[in-house]
Amino acid sequence: MSETAKEEKEADHHPYYRPKDAATLILVDRTAATPKVLVGKRHDKVVFMPGKFVFPGGRVDKSDNRVPVAAPIPKALEENLLKGSPKITPSRARSLAIAAIREACEETGLCLGRNTSGTAPALEGPWKFFTEAGLLPDPSGLFLIARAITPPGRVRRFDTRFFTADASAIAHRVDGVIHAEAELVELVWVEIGSKPLADLHPMTKNVLGELEKRLAGGPLSHDAAVPFFHFYGGKMHKDVLGA
Repeated sequence: MSETAKEEKEADHHPYYRPKDAATLILVDRTAATPKVLVGKRHDKVVFMPGKFVFPGGRVDKSDNRVPVAAPIPKALEENLLKGSPKITPSRARSLAIAAIREACEETGLCLGRNTSGTAPALEGPWKFFTEAGLLPDPSGLFLIARAITPPGRVRRFDTRFFTADASAIAHRVDGVIHAEAELVELVWVEIGSKPLADLHPMTKNVLGELEKRLAGGPLSHDAAVPFFHFYGGKMHKDVLGA
């Protein structure tokens, strides 16, 4: 049974769940002719998508909006995040961008930040890696690539914003995050279009296709149209945020 068929089958057996805010970060290395993206292989024993290659990401935490940052999110990025329905606040938009950075650092050990010269407040919990490295999270290099909502009827539903950032934005690497018993057991930089990416979740492949088109057009820009994937009447629809 295909992944899409599995989703449709599952959607027939569960009540409605309100999607939760989530964020995913696709890191891109453009130093070679063919861009590479960073994917992680999930542990075989996790409940959701065991053994699959995924991009780092997860749910937004309530504390994400309160974390001090090295620079504010770009105004154009905020405007893109505020597009669409339901309407959200600027603080919620900020939380989405910060969550993408936090999840990437937690799951891969790669942290997007900026040196604070020892003047930043000490951060706790999942942000301790930034404090230890003398960094604050830096969302200034993020771009919004797509938004996607899991179809109704799923046990786990997410309203996910997919961000991208250049690999040059990685300011710190934490050792020991990737290991045999971790959520992600392996990290791989793979060329867009290569075999490991063929096994991605169907929706993630849709988003990756959008990123590939954006990269082919030259430098990333906040002015590009941002697609919105959602389900209505049992079918997937692709709209443009703000259209």
